[in-house]
Amino acid sequence: MKRVYLFEEGRADMRDLLGGKGANLAEMTHIGLPVPPGFTITTDVCRDYMRRGRLPDDLMDEVREKLQVVEQRVGKRFGDPENPLLVSVRSGAKFSMPGMMDTILNLGLNDRTAQAMIRLTQNPRFVYDAYRRFIMMFSDVVMDIPKKLFEERFAELKARLGVTQDTEVPADALKTLVEEFKQIVHEHGKEFPQDPSLQLEMAIEAVFRSWNNERAVIYREREKIPHDLGTACNVQAMVFGNMGDDSGTGVAFTRNPATGEKVLYGEFLPNAQGEDVVAGIRTPLPLDALRDMMPEVYRQFLEIADRLERHYRDMMDLEFTIERGTLWMLQCRVGKRTGRAAVKIAVDMVHEGLIGRDEAVLRVQPSHLDQVLHPHLDERALATGEYPLIAQGLSASPGAASGRAVFDAKRAIERGKAEPVILVRPETNPDDVGGMLASKGILTERGGMTSHAAVVARGFGIPCVAGCEAIHVDEENALFTVEVNGETLTVREGDYISIDGSTGNVYLGAVPTQEPEISPEMMTLLHWADQFRRLRVRANADTPKDAAKALAFGAEGIGLARTEHMFFGAERLPIVQEMILAKTAKERREALSRLLPFQREDFLGLFEVMRGLPVTIRLIDPPLHEFLPRYEDLLREVLLLELTAPDSPQLAEKRRLLQRVEELREANPMLGLRGVRLSILYPEIVEMQVTAIMEAAAEAQRRGYDPHVEIMIPLVGHVNELKVVRENLERVAKEVMAHEGVQIDYKFGTMIEIPRAALTAGEIAQEAQFFSFGTNDLTQTVFGFSRDDAEGKFLAYYVEQKILPENPFVTLDRAGVGRLIEMAVRAGRAARRELKIGICGEHGGDPASIEFCHELELDYVSCSPYRVPIARLAAAQAALRHRVAVTVDK
Repeated sequence: MKRVYLFEEGRADMRDLLGGKGANLAEMTHIGLPVPPGFTITTDVCRDYMRRGRLPDDLMDEVREKLQVVEQRVGKRFGDPENPLLVSVRSGAKFSMPGMMDTILNLGLNDRTAQAMIRLTQNPRFVYDAYRRFIMMFSDVVMDIPKKLFEERFAELKARLGVTQDTEVPADALKTLVEEFKQIVHEHGKEFPQDPSLQLEMAIEAVFRSWNNERAVIYREREKIPHDLGTACNVQAMVFGNMGDDSGTGVAFTRNPATGEKVLYGEFLPNAQGEDVVAGIRTPLPLDALRDMMPEVYRQFLEIADRLERHYRDMMDLEFTIERGTLWMLQCRVGKRTGRAAVKIAVDMVHEGLIGRDEAVLRVQPSHLDQVLHPHLDERALATGEYPLIAQGLSASPGAASGRAVFDAKRAIERGKAEPVILVRPETNPDDVGGMLASKGILTERGGMTSHAAVVARGFGIPCVAGCEAIHVDEENALFTVEVNGETLTVREGDYISIDGSTGNVYLGAVPTQEPEISPEMMTLLHWADQFRRLRVRANADTPKDAAKALAFGAEGIGLARTEHMFFGAERLPIVQEMILAKTAKERREALSRLLPFQREDFLGLFEVMRGLPVTIRLIDPPLHEFLPRYEDLLREVLLLELTAPDSPQLAEKRRLLQRVEELREANPMLGLRGVRLSILYPEIVEMQVTAIMEAAAEAQRRGYDPHVEIMIPLVGHVNELKVVRENLERVAKEVMAHEGVQIDYKFGTMIEIPRAALTAGEIAQEAQFFSFGTNDLTQTVFGFSRDDAEGKFLAYYVEQKILPENPFVTLDRAGVGRLIEMAVRAGRAARRELKIGICGEHGGDPASIEFCHELELDYVSCSPYRVPIARLAAAQAALRHRVAVTVDK
């Protein structure tokens, strides 16, 4: 079995075997771009290493064979004390994981080859700079000696010399630093290896080992990348960007990765190596600076960038090095981008004839739309002057965030569980990923638009301001200082700050945010998506405001209006409580008669917004005690009054209320007197609700709103429950229509959220005209989980330990809950062919769950208003993936 491929032996479609980086290096080699020669060790070897814990015995023989070919190409020999070849050793998985695994540059340097390089280049500063970098990287990645020790020693040297830039440190000082670095290794009980072959073997093993480092695992879990893929390892002849002012290194995108604008976007550092740009060690120059410094190289790079974008038909992320005026391409990959950019690039590329509409729809991830729907800072709040602008950096990742400043990634993880935090760092590195993901925003003192912080933040849709050099971060004391109007302002850990990743602005205080709007490009993309999807998309909306927002986002009706949410208004709650405390049905009806006008106006508002579209209204679901004060709070109040005011008339009222709350208390309210059971024991409540619904529909019809009413009876477990309630409510509906002199298009159906209902769906369908799966409660009852308890106590641990593959309240559990849904769909439609079926739990906005709904041929999904665009896109992608894309009449 072949385990090592020269670049010219690979192809772009060999990503599974060569990883994305290796496959793209092979492709660039094939199309004739200037790529330093090298080879790729396959992902098969990595998987073998993970199984056995060591490299295959004869792997290095194959590596040496390919290395000889590279030596012939460049005219140098690996480890040769006269004309040495140096190489880089880099990871490269099938899916891009920028900065998550390890890289080693300048491998092959030792005391002898360093002297040879000095003789050949006549540039001792360049050689000792490369050597100190190599020792630091190798010691950190391969020998597990903290990089911080080397960085601190280098910082001390620069302080002694009175310089700030790495490039200002002279050769003799770097030579001394190399020896100090080797001494740090010795102090850890190790010696820095001088044998280049041993260096190479140890580095290859370290790259494979880095597949399972903490930051890589966190990234894969976030991006849902399988853990068993492994990484390839790329060994490539070194080219040097740190050989002087005619050399340099850079990172570029063929389009703006933040906005999608069709302009070459990137940064360049003269006299530097690649990690200087990505790590944010030095703040780089805009790419335009290369045009001024090396115009011919810039022109060549423009041609290559355009060629690669047309070849791959996508926005590309490019890494390059210039060695003494010669351009070399080190990497190309499909570029990470913000949601806003993803949408614009996809739409623009259709207009440019590069891709088709179907590919554009498939190319934009649902999470991209989620990013676009991020809030932005409230301009009116900023105009008050209450939130002073204290600094401005680079607008590295769009969106806005407010939170408490935190200066350490681990503290961000802990504190971020309870409150919003902004991670503030001098610059981020891959070890900070966990804290970055736990934060609402990221602020760095150093680094550019292509720094680690910027790339990771854009990939995850986290607002980020990078390269904010006005602030001075003091990690040790957990604070930063900044000069504002001639005075020094100190921001300490726990203070509120706000960042705007779209402008680069940093504000003091927690600035309120505003909701975003759909861009013209998103409207175009979603219009295309609508042409492909079969599933309709509705929204969960309880108010006209929510309904209007959902309609603006493209909702095709309301799939769930929760009537109990309408009871909590200040004018309504006292009436609801009076109804609950009533001793007779007559008293309850009298209270309900005063509640009816409120409910009627609620429903009329929904019908007015959703003109001609279906509105599904769920009758009262929660237990009655939820509308009363908590038992414990009432008990404390009664005891206090008994001690302080035993003759107070308020005490008698409180005792009466406490007694009623005690009567309504249940050991397990979720499975107690609620839903259809409440409708059977207290029919007057749902009679009032149906009266209000039908009266509102009658008025809506008179106003020309064309209402389509779906009345949903919740928590049915036995067909007889539904039959009893429906027969009573059908009578009420007909009486209202007769009284109003109208005919309303209405249906009665049920929410399937109890396992027995799913198992007996055929019987229930004989009484229900529609099903809506309440997957939140169905998941609870199938798993036997209390969601509130599970998510707070053990569910996260279950997912972390792979006991469960996903949180079943986020992504539908196909094997258990999904199987019940599938059974219910089949049985329900067998009993009633025209049965309308949808889903209205939170899963209605989850792309993986939406795909399952498509496979089961449900009629619609319903989700929160802000997830409607995501659901529209996910439904189209499901149709396209299953090759059943059709244009439907909406």
